[in-house]
Amino acid sequence: MAKPKLALIPAAQGSKLFSVLPSSGVGDFDFSRSGKATRINSQGLIEEVANGQSRLNYPMIDGKVVGCPHHILEPARTNLLPYSEDFSVSNWSKYGAGTGVAPILTSNYAISPDGTLNASRLQFDKGTGTGSGNMSILFDSLTVTSGLTTNKNIYLKSNTSEEYDLVLYGSSDASGTNLKKIRVTSEWQRFDVFKTISATTTGLSVGLREINVTGLSNTADVLIYGAQVEDGSYPTSYIPTNGSTVTRNAETANGSGDAATFNDSEGVLMAEIKGFTDITTSYHSIQMGNDMLNRIGVGFSSTSKLFAYKRNSTGSWNSQYIYNLTLNNKIAISYNTDNNNFWLNGFKIDTNTTVGDLQVQPTILSFNAPNNSENFYGKTKQIQYYDSALTDIELEQLTSWTSFTDMAQAQQYSIK
Repeated sequence: MAKPKLALIPAAQGSKLFSVLPSSGVGDFDFSRSGKATRINSQGLIEEVANGQSRLNYPMIDGKVVGCPHHILEPARTNLLPYSEDFSVSNWSKYGAGTGVAPILTSNYAISPDGTLNASRLQFDKGTGTGSGNMSILFDSLTVTSGLTTNKNIYLKSNTSEEYDLVLYGSSDASGTNLKKIRVTSEWQRFDVFKTISATTTGLSVGLREINVTGLSNTADVLIYGAQVEDGSYPTSYIPTNGSTVTRNAETANGSGDAATFNDSEGVLMAEIKGFTDITTSYHSIQMGNDMLNRIGVGFSSTSKLFAYKRNSTGSWNSQYIYNLTLNNKIAISYNTDNNNFWLNGFKIDTNTTVGDLQVQPTILSFNAPNNSENFYGKTKQIQYYDSALTDIELEQLTSWTSFTDMAQAQQYSIK
């Protein structure tokens, strides 16, 4: 197989997303984010990243780092909970009723997911009552704007050798699908649940209360850390707070390549990408070209679809395929004067013969469209660009997995 003209393989953090090819640095993406953010480092710990620094996030399976890191790009989000780690403050209510008693809190009891002694211990006891009036819960209520889609998430771990069944929900939305029964094990896990708020009150509640769920534990001894409520249907990286809400600003990456990098008549653009959620309401694009009427791209579109896109001044081709966006997907568009092909995970999904050469020479590759819209938010394991055509056998190889272990780890499966 030919050598790619441009290759991004996440390996270092900084003010750029560094490409390994070309070696001149022309392929580096300019990165931007105002303010701090967090990531999962190579030890599996939550780590703060400084203003303007890109993030390498490591995948975890069963509480352990498995595989290579990915670049992470996220939209702006605000943690609406003013105290994300200090559960001793009055904002966090400890409540018991019926056969239950208020949970007992012990601050700074154990090592948290950030590697320091700041995880709290919570001992819940709802007694033997099974009705919704029997409870032992921890909750924080918030006043919000009506109509928000709020995601609530929190880290939990068993403090004993036992596993416990708890319930997680917003403090004022504990009905139907707006809550989640969760199994707390001996490994730190981040649990989340979301709801579109019709009222002006939400929050986060966790503990023992059989309201629209059954089979919860009567008692539970757990560790707790990192509570977050954010406006969005899926959780983003942890935003620590201590006395006030905190916003993590949006991230962008663009400006890779130049006129000598790209070919307007033939080539291949490939990306291995993963979404934060299986449903998105807009395009999230990795696109080649600086002209809205002459561009080539891949990415996520609405309603759980992956897409390959080519447009010139006389027409356009947009092929979309419904798939699980939360998996690592290897997606590619191969193009020449006569044929455009959409490849996904080793298979040719679609072919187009009507859209020919670009009429404007591409000079840039970015995580957005040429008009700086359709920003890509997700996780990127690699990007490759070839300035000449590849055969179907080569494209199958490029978009496939090298081994069963490679595929299983990429899809976040445990191998036992």
